[in-house]
Amino acid sequence: MREKLSLATARRVALAAQGFAERRPDGPVTRRHLNRVLDRLGLFQIDSVSVIVRAHYMPLFSRLGAYPPSLLEAGAYARPRAMFEYWAHEASYLPLDAWPLWQWRMRRAERHENIYGRLAEFGRERGDLIADIQARIERDGGLAASDIEGERGQGGWWGWSDAKHALEWLFWAGRITASTRRPSFERVYDLPERVIPAAIRALPVPDEAEAHRELIRRAARALGIATSADLRDYFRLPAEGFRERLAELVEAGDLMPVQVAGWTHQAYLAPTAKFPRRVEARALLAPFDPLVWERARAERLFDFRYRIEIYTPAEKRVHGYYVMPFLLGEAIVARVDLKADRAASILRVQAAYAERGAPPETAGELMAELRLMADWLGLERVEIMPSGDLAPALAALARISA
Repeated sequence: MREKLSLATARRVALAAQGFAERRPDGPVTRRHLNRVLDRLGLFQIDSVSVIVRAHYMPLFSRLGAYPPSLLEAGAYARPRAMFEYWAHEASYLPLDAWPLWQWRMRRAERHENIYGRLAEFGRERGDLIADIQARIERDGGLAASDIEGERGQGGWWGWSDAKHALEWLFWAGRITASTRRPSFERVYDLPERVIPAAIRALPVPDEAEAHRELIRRAARALGIATSADLRDYFRLPAEGFRERLAELVEAGDLMPVQVAGWTHQAYLAPTAKFPRRVEARALLAPFDPLVWERARAERLFDFRYRIEIYTPAEKRVHGYYVMPFLLGEAIVARVDLKADRAASILRVQAAYAERGAPPETAGELMAELRLMADWLGLERVEIMPSGDLAPALAALARISA
């Protein structure tokens, strides 16, 4: 049993668990590849920001390279579907076999627990509207909020209309689920029995404690090595009872306590963890990639301080609006502020910064990945703006290849 690991070993374990120790496919990316990444990660976090591409498309690209985006869309909404939508880390695509594991959260939501406070209040106060909208979906089939009230209302909490509140409450409670999304990215809701395959709905539903244990197991497999806080954050599990579930998993041999050099908190190793001798990765990472979404863990593993600055006023931003870390080998060596200018067919590198200790080949490897991304997005060229210490080297490479 490994009781103490070096930071370098822990980093390789984490990268291997996330799929970065494997070569990208040489041929076409297929449904088999999608299912393998989904099974490894346990979810894809959904985000609507499309400065480059919506973030849920990125984990597959980061691990597999260029693939048809329709592959993810078909896995989410076409039959036979591979995923369903629900609230996990945040709004997420989850593998179908996880449907029984989230019934505890749905039941809590029905009791107005483990749900956003204002939405819980709406559920308590507007049961009549909720019942009416559920009945309408049962009668008419899939509906979006705009089908009920046209455009999103200006009043109400968060600017949501009452119809949107009712639909979201029903979604949290598992009484409806997402059947598809429209080109505007608006959810269309329908009954689970018309979306989730009967064989999945017939699976045994574990009690809440066992569901939490299984979700912790899945988080551990996805992370490879993690602290208690990392494991709880992965699926945003409640704090109450978490220590007990963790102790039960250690007792059962499903988690192995270890120490990582330089970490102040106890770490836990998944029994399935791989220990590659080296990792030769190259990937641009979305802000919501599970390798970096827990910012304290990214700093512990990679000495990489990362903050998304979308909501920071422009004059106060340090690195840019939508910044992607660049993973090379076993380190995060750079970060780039990117924008897909689809009208001009350009991938714009608005700023590029090297991390401390970045190797000499960083600019060349990053440029290769930027070109791969541009091709994947159907953009004709990469344009480098003169901002950041890595920009001159990237600009020189762009001129050479022009």
